Amino acid sequence: MTPAPLSTAAQARVDSWTWAVRIFKTRSAAAAACRAGHVKVNGVPVKPAHGLKPGDEIRVRVNGSERIVIVEQLITKRVGAAVAVQCMIDKSPPPPDPQIAALMPTRDRGAGRPTKRERRETDRLRRLPGTSAPD
Repeated sequence: MTPAPLSTAAQARVDSWTWAVRIFKTRSAAAAACRAGHVKVNGVPVKPAHGLKPGDEIRVRVNGSERIVIVEQLITKRVGAAVAVQCMIDKSPPPPDPQIAALMPTRDRGAGRPTKRERRETDRLRRLPGTSAPD
């Protein structure tokens, strides 16, 4: 059985395309991310109905990490994962090393807002070695 042919639309909505290539689980989640400013096309925050064309760079903030993809082919219907990979070039940075991620300080959920002292300690830990900043 051959895969269904991809539509060669002249333009596709950014919320529809990000859902179709499986960046978001639902189209409504993609639209909500656009409205919240978590989706940028060529460096500009866009609304859900913004039109895409091949070659556009899309930066999406998902689950605390940034995905950077280049549009290769426009699609409007959700397709299988193997076909979705062919419609984009993934330029996302690799995830952080698990050992480094484990060293990063975290706050318990519901612990409230950090005090000024706790924030300064967190900033001090996050600062790169060898850089100087006023304390």
